[in-house]
Amino acid sequence: MKLTNVKDVEGLFKVIDECKGKVELVTGEGDRLNLKSKLSQYVSLATIFANGEIPELELVAYEHDDLMKLIDFMMG
Repeated sequence: MKLTNVKDVEGLFKVIDECKGKVELVTGEGDRLNLKSKLSQYVSLATIFANGEIPELELVAYEHDDLMKLIDFMMG
């Protein structure tokens, strides 16, 4: 799923932490980073999203309930 204009980065990672299954960030090169890992969260944020706002990213959630949590976050 593609997310755009994420302004609440901290809130997004809180939702990801609550997910039961694996949630991955797909990079522009097609690499996948496990966002359930705090180290991956910090590295991806520091290198890709330095200004506190995420213009666009692609996430893969493997559990249906996790996908619904992410959609609810983006809709709310």
